Amino acid sequence: MARQNARKKATFVRQEPVAGPATVQAFLEQQQNQDLLRFITCGSVDDGKSTLIGRLLWESQQIFDDQLAALETESKKYGTQGDEIDFALLVDGLAAEREQGITIDVAYRFFASPRRKFIVADTPGHEQYTRNMVTGASTADVAVLLVDAKQGLLTQTRRHAYLVSLMGIRHVALAINKMDLINFDAATFTRIKEAFEQFAKPLGFESISTIPLSALNGDNITQRSARTPWYNGPTLMGYLETVDFAPTLNNTLVFPVQWVNRPDSSFRGFSGTVAQGRVQVGDDIRVTASGQTARVAEIVTLDGALSEALSGTPVTLRLDKEIDASRGDVLSLASSPLETTDQFEATLVWMSDESGHTGRSYQIKLATQWTTASITTIKHRVDINTLAHEASKQLQLNDISVCNIATNKPLVFDSYEHSKTLGGFILVDRYTHATVGVGMIRHSLRRSLNVHRQALSISRTEREQLNGHQGKVIWFTGLSGSGKSTLANALELQLHAQGKRTYILDGDNVRQGLNKDLGFTDADRVENIRRIAEVAKLMMDAGLIVMTAFISPFRQEREMARELIGAENFVEVFVDTPLEVCEQRDPKGLYKKARCGQLPNMTGINSPYEAPLKPDLLLRTNLENSNQMVREILTHVGFSEN
Repeated sequence: MARQNARKKATFVRQEPVAGPATVQAFLEQQQNQDLLRFITCGSVDDGKSTLIGRLLWESQQIFDDQLAALETESKKYGTQGDEIDFALLVDGLAAEREQGITIDVAYRFFASPRRKFIVADTPGHEQYTRNMVTGASTADVAVLLVDAKQGLLTQTRRHAYLVSLMGIRHVALAINKMDLINFDAATFTRIKEAFEQFAKPLGFESISTIPLSALNGDNITQRSARTPWYNGPTLMGYLETVDFAPTLNNTLVFPVQWVNRPDSSFRGFSGTVAQGRVQVGDDIRVTASGQTARVAEIVTLDGALSEALSGTPVTLRLDKEIDASRGDVLSLASSPLETTDQFEATLVWMSDESGHTGRSYQIKLATQWTTASITTIKHRVDINTLAHEASKQLQLNDISVCNIATNKPLVFDSYEHSKTLGGFILVDRYTHATVGVGMIRHSLRRSLNVHRQALSISRTEREQLNGHQGKVIWFTGLSGSGKSTLANALELQLHAQGKRTYILDGDNVRQGLNKDLGFTDADRVENIRRIAEVAKLMMDAGLIVMTAFISPFRQEREMARELIGAENFVEVFVDTPLEVCEQRDPKGLYKKARCGQLPNMTGINSPYEAPLKPDLLLRTNLENSNQMVREILTHVGFSEN
């Protein structure tokens, strides 16, 4: 019977009187004049987000006969509602979502009512897919935060509420769903409502509207339910149609250059989207990085030239003279220049299963700008249940932390509060190219403006001339007991005999002084290598041949050292000795302790070693003799004496 009623309703929608040309034109004009609300549904798993959106589409008569037929078929195969239609299947489009009955990816749907157009993002509730929820929230104006009336506020509910506030959403509809399972109890509704309002006080929402719902049965979706006589607020659709979400406008021009458009020798323009503000023909604009200025001669689009372009408009700007700008540059009005920084404080949401550490190098993307960056300080992480600040030494999946970040070059920026374009960024793993974190800039660290590089009278070239040879860094890596220190010592003896100026940075020796404050956790190992790379670079700048003998277990830190020192000055020597050979040698008794459980972070036993993929030299101390290996190194670095 339910399926028959559904079929009748859908057929009725399709059999409305055919509109004449005048009616169609009036309808199109009405649609064109309506504003567009982007909203997100979020909350914990199984709170009914997909069912709610499916019901909204149904109630707003957005489902046609072919969709209904497909929905009926899918409901028989994957549905969770017996003989009834499972509205969640309208938005759970992935096969895995239908099979598991969960949302994994972000699903976007368009629908309209007589008063407003909508784009809704249905986001996953599972903790492991929080990164997808952040994606959906990044473009939303309003959040519909669902709560299961039987479960109340959960940790993931609070996490999503906090993330919604971080992403700049200021209007929230708290949809207390599945009220039918608690017999529409007003006291339970009030208790959840008050608990959320208490939790959300520090989050800065401008409005919170709490609505009792049964998405499955349609209560208070578009029509007021007779089963909630104690509730006198709007229906969910009524709320979405009337909520005032107008964002605060920022008139400062921000134009990130995406492409230098040069179809022929007679035309050169800068293509991109006006991210903020407006630009007009005749405006004087500035390239933020270089400070060069020019005047806008023409604004070109596929549909012809414009006299001005507003925020959100993709255009090509042709200027009245040649200036040096390329992808990654940001243009502004000459009268309203933008700021740059290479150090800032940000709220960071960690999205990777692999921990984030201070000192580790990542790629950062801010607008169209790319460079490398590292987390210099983890100031605190946020306890998502209490919003308390907790000490933290590393970033774990779904952590929300306040960090200081340093970039390899200055970036055009603004706080996220004032500009989502120049305040929001992502961190990308340099090897897997996966997005590991998303951040919102809080403010620049002004102390970076007070530190200036001091010009020195004597250069590295002059020091090398005095020494009679070039400075180099020879970076030995391998397991404990592989023979790194032994090889480094043998190499230094040969170089010293040649009259070369050398120094060995050995892991154990450095940990007795410079790095005596560091332990052997992953985070401490990352910081250990960061410091050594900086010291090695300074010593190389003094014209020395520097040998470093460190396990240096992580590829990212070795690559960071190579980039810091310069690939032309850096030689990675992988001392590839099998673990069983290293254990047999065990010169310091470390493996024995590790096997007895007395050394919890022993590389190769209970802490990983990431072998180099393409080392400059690969040596095997269990197969070659020391003199032969030293000759190989000397030949490779160009210091052999024939």
